Amino acid sequence: MLLEFEKPIADLELKLQEMKELAKGRKIDLSADIQSLEEKIQILKKETFQNLTRWQRVQLSRHADRPYALDYIYEMTNDFVELHGDRTVKDDKAMIGGLGDLDGRSVMFIGQQKGRNTKQRQERNFGMANPEGYRKALRLMKMAEKFGKPIVTLIDTPGAFPGLEAEERGQGEAIARNLKEMFMLKVPVICIIIGEGASGGALGIAIGDKVYMLENTWYSVISPESCSSILWRSWDYKEQAAEALKLTATDMKNNGLIDGIIEEPLGGAHKDMKNMAKTIKSTILEALKELDKIKPEKRTDQRIDKFCSMGVFVE
Repeated sequence: MLLEFEKPIADLELKLQEMKELAKGRKIDLSADIQSLEEKIQILKKETFQNLTRWQRVQLSRHADRPYALDYIYEMTNDFVELHGDRTVKDDKAMIGGLGDLDGRSVMFIGQQKGRNTKQRQERNFGMANPEGYRKALRLMKMAEKFGKPIVTLIDTPGAFPGLEAEERGQGEAIARNLKEMFMLKVPVICIIIGEGASGGALGIAIGDKVYMLENTWYSVISPESCSSILWRSWDYKEQAAEALKLTATDMKNNGLIDGIIEEPLGGAHKDMKNMAKTIKSTILEALKELDKIKPEKRTDQRIDKFCSMGVFVE
């Protein structure tokens, strides 16, 4: 699936492929033309992806080919063991978690998971967790704390599930409890936004010592479409809403809301998932090395202070 701003690049790549096939089939030397076109494609890619609008980055964060939490986890770890259930209601497939070996160290991974096709999307509820999903996440965090294992959360959700049954089972309470408990965890907590970071659904697993965003992701209290529908009673103003919300990784870093931006391959994370996973893994290991040097009590205090100092206010 191509996004609108990707089409000019795709057209040139198609021409390049045709040129290569022509040169091979007719045994013609087109190396100079091929090299020139390859350079042109590279320049166009850089110009396009270095100057994306906020709305285009939102689109890229939702790209159909973009890697999801389990893609990264299986690529980064050895012997990942998924753990299930909140021990109260059921196992929420939209929230996944389990232990994996990260360069010889056991790490508790937790994240929202979307689906690739219609059946998977229904099973995963489009990455929108119910209260039992957040309670499962908290159960796994407490397990990690008990056994002294660091926690890594991978965030990618359009929001917590807003259905009536979710509210009846205490969606707000489940997320609020996660916020409170994550502040007090004695083990290192690293949070990485790998796609969409919408509202409390994202924040419910995003209280950490280190919070990172991939380059082409977004993090906001509301999606551009929902913001547009509230302010203008129409989704047609989603581009303006995205600009007003200032929801990109660069915006978040400038406002002091995240600790760092993880660079993506040119064209987005889906263009080179293996290298993207390698970059995320090295970021996690580097952060753990830094956090391991801090005593648990001091680390908890720093985590609380970091979030309490966010925002601008006048007394």
